[in-house]
Amino acid sequence: MKLLIKNGHLIDPKNARNGRFDILVDDGRVAAVEPSITLADVEIIDASGLLVTPGLIDIHVHLRDPGLEYKEDIISGTRAAAAGGVTSVACMPNTRPVIDCLPIVDYIINKARLHGSANVFPVAAISHGMKGETLSEMGELKTAGCVAFSDDGVPVVSGELMRRAFEYADTFGAPIISHAEDLSLVGDGCMNEGEVATELGLKGIPWVAEDAATARDIMLAELTGARLHVAHVSTKGSVELVRQAKARGVKVTCEASPHHFTLTDEAVRGYNTNAKMNPPLRARADVDAIRAGLADGTIDAIATDHAPHHYDEKNVEFAIALNGIVGLETMLPLTLALVREG
Repeated sequence: MKLLIKNGHLIDPKNARNGRFDILVDDGRVAAVEPSITLADVEIIDASGLLVTPGLIDIHVHLRDPGLEYKEDIISGTRAAAAGGVTSVACMPNTRPVIDCLPIVDYIINKARLHGSANVFPVAAISHGMKGETLSEMGELKTAGCVAFSDDGVPVVSGELMRRAFEYADTFGAPIISHAEDLSLVGDGCMNEGEVATELGLKGIPWVAEDAATARDIMLAELTGARLHVAHVSTKGSVELVRQAKARGVKVTCEASPHHFTLTDEAVRGYNTNAKMNPPLRARADVDAIRAGLADGTIDAIATDHAPHHYDEKNVEFAIALNGIVGLETMLPLTLALVREG
C-alpha cells in the first residue's frame, strides 16, 4: 500500500531538509522525498499547514506497567505517545515489581511489541528493588534490552554504590540516569521553597536539594569517566553545574521537562495538585535558566517525565497528593511555544 503525504512542512535534521516537501511511503517505508510528487492510485494525506517530522523520542516516561495499570499501561501509554507524535519511549523502572530482573524486561518488551503503538525501551534499576543497597545485574539487563540504568523516582543515597554503578554501567556502554535529590534537604517539603509556599503555608523544598545531588553525581562521573545523564533538571544551579562540567570534558548530558520550562510555582496557587511534581515547579529565574540552557545546548533533550496517576490520588490535600503530571500528548506543542517566543 502506498501513501502520499503532500504539502507538509518537513523538518528532517538528518538529511538537512527544512521546507515544503511531498513524501511517498511504500509498504511502511519512506520511498521518496521530493518538492512535488504526483501519483495515481495512492492514498493522499494533505498536510497543508502541518509539520512533518521523524518520529519523536521521549527518553523519560513512566508507563506504570507492570503492577500499576490502574494509572496507565503499555497499551494506553504508547497510544498517548503516538497521539503526541512520539514513536519511541524509554520507560523508567519504578513499576511494581521494579524493572530489575529479566522476566520483567521480557514482559515489557513483548507486550510493547505485540500491543504497543510505539517502540518501548526499558530503563533498568540501578539497585535491586530501587532500595539503594546492592547493584542490579547490569550486564544481564543490558543484554536483555535495557538501554540505561536509573533509580528514577528516588535518588541513590550512597555515594559508594553510585560510584560502582557508574563503573559497572560503563563497561556495558550504558549511561546512568540520575534522579538528583538530597532527601535530607527535602524533608517533608511538597513544593518549591519560596514566597508561594510561605503564603500557602506549605513546606518548601530548597533548590540546594537538587543542586547538591547534581554536583555529587557530576563529580562521580568525572572520577569514573563514565556517562551521566541528569534527569528533569529544574533549577538554574543544576543547569550551570552541567554547563561547567561539559566545559571540563565530563561525559554529562541532561534533559528538561516541558512543565519546568513552561510553569512556575505560581501554578500551585489554589492548592492545585495537578501542579505537584518531583522536582517541583520552581521560580521564574529557574524557568528562564532552563530556557537559556535549551537555547545554548547545555540541555541536550526535552523529555516529559510523563507520570500519570489515578484521579483519586490527586483529588486529595496537596501535601499528600502524589507527584506527577502527564506530558506525552503536550510535549510538542509546548516545545513549539518556545519556538514562537524566539
